[in-house]
Amino acid sequence: MSWLTSYQLRAKRQRLLVRSLLHRRELKPVVKRIGALQGDPILLFCCLRNEKVRLPYFLKYYRDLGVDHFLIVDNDSDDGSREYLADQPDVSLWSAHASYKKSRFGMDWITHLLRNYGHGRWCLTVDVDEFLIYPFCETRPLRALTDWLDASQIRTFSAMLLDMYPKGALNEQPYREGQDPFEIAQWFDSGNYAISRNWTYGNLWIQGGPRMRAFFRDAPKRAPALNKIPLVKWHRSYTYVSSTHMLLPRGLNLAFDAWGGEKASGCLLHAKFLDTFALKAEEEMARGEHYANSREYRAYQQALKDQPDLWCKWSEKYINWRQLEILGLMSKGNWA
Repeated sequence: MSWLTSYQLRAKRQRLLVRSLLHRRELKPVVKRIGALQGDPILLFCCLRNEKVRLPYFLKYYRDLGVDHFLIVDNDSDDGSREYLADQPDVSLWSAHASYKKSRFGMDWITHLLRNYGHGRWCLTVDVDEFLIYPFCETRPLRALTDWLDASQIRTFSAMLLDMYPKGALNEQPYREGQDPFEIAQWFDSGNYAISRNWTYGNLWIQGGPRMRAFFRDAPKRAPALNKIPLVKWHRSYTYVSSTHMLLPRGLNLAFDAWGGEKASGCLLHAKFLDTFALKAEEEMARGEHYANSREYRAYQQALKDQPDLWCKWSEKYINWRQLEILGLMSKGNWA
């Protein structure tokens, strides 16, 4: 990497950190319980809007996994999400009525919270429809993974976003509040992924899966990125660049290659494709608060008119993390 690129990345990191300071004024505390935490808690950060139907299972899943506390930004929900979260004893909640788009799609708000509360701690940053799978997750808590990462002097843990979907039209199986979404969205694409290297940031760029073949068939390069780095031993000098796809400093993105073999990695099971998705796509199109003038949601809305069935003859039914490792979608690396 040239000295010029290195300088430009340092300058960009400083700009993003300054942005988070400026946008902190848009955050209004609803309830703050994090001050009572003792020891070295594992923290989860999330920004959401109108996700009440998903919240009971989301919180249960990550509590069972070993998350100690949730730091959540509610962006103007009117479906009871804010009230529900305010009643949860392990949630600290902030309200933001400002533009999601102008806050770098919520990342300015999350960056401020990470700087204030995540410094020196393991921090998991996910959306409310993303569920982390890591090696041995059925038998080992998240703390076992972070302890091993600490012992190995590894600061980041990457995960590929794996789109899950049902067999049949999305509206055929209604999702109930509190239900495990993967009772419905049981299937995924075992192949059909394109991987390239982003040489500027040093990370892998992954696209493909059902969203590429169903919604971006005519423009595959515009398909959403599937590479994420959700779990980080945070430092107040860090910042995400684009969602959780990549970080600065640049060295934090080298999350796949390791001396003597590949690094351990996981998957984020993505429960977007439920019967609630059409209404969500319509709402987000009306708001116009998403990336590239809501181009992604425009593609969803257009295709959803035909009630597509994302299942195909190459679809694979999810069993467990070992299945994903065999398929090359994640790795236990040298974690035994």
